[in-house]
Amino acid sequence: MLSRVADSLYWMSRYLERAEHSARVIDTHLNLMLDMSADSSDGRWRRVLSCLPLQSKSAPPTETQDIIRELTFSTRNRSSIVSCISAARENARQVREQVSTEMWTQLNRLFHEVKRAGSEDLGEVQPLEFLTAVKDGSLLFQGITDSTMNHGEGWQFIRLGRCMERAVATATLLDAHFHEFLRPPDALGEAADPLEWVGLLKSCTAFEAYCKVYTAKLSPSRIAEFLLLNAEFPHSARFCADEVYSAHSAIEESTYRRKGASVRRLAGRLCANLGFSQIEEILAGGLHPYLLSIQKECANIHAAIHAVYIAYPIESALEA
Repeated sequence: MLSRVADSLYWMSRYLERAEHSARVIDTHLNLMLDMSADSSDGRWRRVLSCLPLQSKSAPPTETQDIIRELTFSTRNRSSIVSCISAARENARQVREQVSTEMWTQLNRLFHEVKRAGSEDLGEVQPLEFLTAVKDGSLLFQGITDSTMNHGEGWQFIRLGRCMERAVATATLLDAHFHEFLRPPDALGEAADPLEWVGLLKSCTAFEAYCKVYTAKLSPSRIAEFLLLNAEFPHSARFCADEVYSAHSAIEESTYRRKGASVRRLAGRLCANLGFSQIEEILAGGLHPYLLSIQKECANIHAAIHAVYIAYPIESALEA
């Protein structure tokens, strides 16, 4: 596969996952505003900005409406929902021959929906309906992709991009939330501020799945264990790391070039880290440094993927 094709499929997937994650986090916090005071609402949006960082040269907004617009419709913010979906569509357009007609139709439809909403006055937009449309449209695209595209090398790069983005997003969200709300007496007992912990789980589509494993008792240590170390939940860091390793193994096998040793080593180390860690040990050593190490390992894997499959020197291609 050409490096530009792999790059476009990888980033198309990452951008769509980023848009869906942002829509879910914003939607969850808008719903929580109905049950919280104005003071707690201000703190919540500061936390949202910390886990959905602005990639803009402008000063961070302070008013709720301005924050929502910056995270959803701003073209100055390269991580806004409309910017991510536009970037995903552009990457898909560059490799139009690699994606199915159904995939392109769905992504194009989603793009025009968010562009149309972004051109309207924010007071006329129904934010919950818009965010639901983004979430549903992104999930529909994933289902269409899995159902209509050959599960070959290109599909593996899509899978790789989605799980890389998801692992980083989960670790960042956990770090922002636990930094503000974890209190040592609560770590092993029942959580204070239960609505905030429900919000964290719902931001990862994890509330019902968590309750099926641990019942509805909200314990910060169990929440951290579930979102970090659960091997079966699709948004947990461990599940994503296993998927990254599996997708890369399939890519490496299909290329017939054993050039991906660095990616395999880094992805395998992340899998081992998450697979053999215990939540008690993680909390004892500090959750924040552990989450930072997860984010750093993901960044190293991304850099290795880019070096091996995207920006490799021409000499290595001639040797293959």
